[in-house]
Amino acid sequence: MTQASSTLPDPSGELSPQNPDRNLDSDLDSDDLAADSNPPEPGFAEPGTSVAQADDADDPSDVASRARRRRRLPSLSSAASTFAALGIRNYRIYFFGALLSNIGTWMQRVAQDWLVLELSHGSGFAVGLTTALQFLPMLLMTPYGGVIADRFDKRTILRITQTWMALSAGALGIMAVTGVAQVWEVFLLAFVFGMGTAFDNPARQAFVSEVVGRDRLPNAIGLNSTSFNAARLIGPAVAGLVIAGFGTGWAILANAVSYLSMIVAITLIDPRRLQKFDRPPRAKRQIREGFAYIRQRGDIMLVMGTVFFIGTFGLNFQMTSALMAQQTFHKGAGQYGILGTIMAIGSLIGSLIGARRKTKPRIRFVIMMALIFAAIEIIVGMMPTFWSYAALLPFMGLASLLTLNSANMSVQMGVDPKLRGRVMAIYMMLMQGGTPLGSTFLGWVGQVFGARWTLIGGGGLALIGVLASAAILSRRGGFRVTPEVTLRPLHLGLRTHAR
Repeated sequence: MTQASSTLPDPSGELSPQNPDRNLDSDLDSDDLAADSNPPEPGFAEPGTSVAQADDADDPSDVASRARRRRRLPSLSSAASTFAALGIRNYRIYFFGALLSNIGTWMQRVAQDWLVLELSHGSGFAVGLTTALQFLPMLLMTPYGGVIADRFDKRTILRITQTWMALSAGALGIMAVTGVAQVWEVFLLAFVFGMGTAFDNPARQAFVSEVVGRDRLPNAIGLNSTSFNAARLIGPAVAGLVIAGFGTGWAILANAVSYLSMIVAITLIDPRRLQKFDRPPRAKRQIREGFAYIRQRGDIMLVMGTVFFIGTFGLNFQMTSALMAQQTFHKGAGQYGILGTIMAIGSLIGSLIGARRKTKPRIRFVIMMALIFAAIEIIVGMMPTFWSYAALLPFMGLASLLTLNSANMSVQMGVDPKLRGRVMAIYMMLMQGGTPLGSTFLGWVGQVFGARWTLIGGGGLALIGVLASAAILSRRGGFRVTPEVTLRPLHLGLRTHAR
């Protein structure tokens, strides 16, 4: 890649009316398209080549290069719609099943943290440790989940994992309702719940591509985030009301019941309409094969390095909002739930923006959004009042979703389908597997220095980590990243240079 911009590219992905080469697609015959039906996107290198080489090979001033770029991602006229993937029956079933399940998930996230605060008498370290234990299986088991996702039927895997998580949530909910729950039991069930997530996430990530196919995959990724964040608007607010009216246990039990919607949706999906990919045979060192593939891809390594630091130190909203609400602003469960809903407004907008995208985001966009998110998180931690704090949360939600959506798309759209489960498992391991380290450390920081420093310190560490990733990992891709500032017009961005 040879240029930089801090603004969103045209979500339609089409050339402007002034572009004289708009009709070059008509010059491409079917033999050309058949010869390379699933190549890397522009900006993605073949294994063993650099990102700079891949981007520079497509000089925008060269007519033939622009034709090749369009040939790499055949577009559907309906893909310009924000909700194009919902035109597929299987995806509609999946989307609404996931929406109901996600509402329950967000209810439990709020209720579980509040339960730990109550049982531990306001210990920030205990909240952080709960989050750490829930995400620890992501670090330990997700690569194996990726191998299973590549080798076995993903619908079967999802039925098993959804049932596992429903039983875990049900057990915790019953103990909370009956008043027998203790902190160590919450720790244990958080870890058990995380075991299901470690196998559920890789299968879910890979399953979406089977449901919608390659052309609508960017739209489906954006809509998945829309579902998640629409639930994030509803779930915390409902959880706050349920906790205030009935107690934390009933909010957790609601999540256990919500998994039925996803199990029913998976059952209703028509397997005949799924996009089938060749499954790799059983063999040794399949996890190592996934890591080896990533090591050959400098672009994917840089994206994964970025999401590791953002996920480890920046995405601890469960803990930071709970501590800020209770200890800094002296609010109750209802106001804590409202904070999650307010933040989800920005996240929902970000996911809708992502749903309009048809092409792979450039890596410099991923890095720029990660830096913006980290800076906003630092500023949010400095807000003096509850409402000034709440007013900035939508902007933090927007930046976080644009970062995560663009990172997810850039990896999914450039990976070999036979390795998608393993690569996405490693991606999820790095994004969420660092949470045990980050949440435990930031929980301790909040307990010793105050709740504000969970945001200021977390944002600062994320900022430093992203910059270090850009400086170090970009060298493996054969390019370097430097800031670019112009005054006329005012512009701040990143520029990549081939070595």
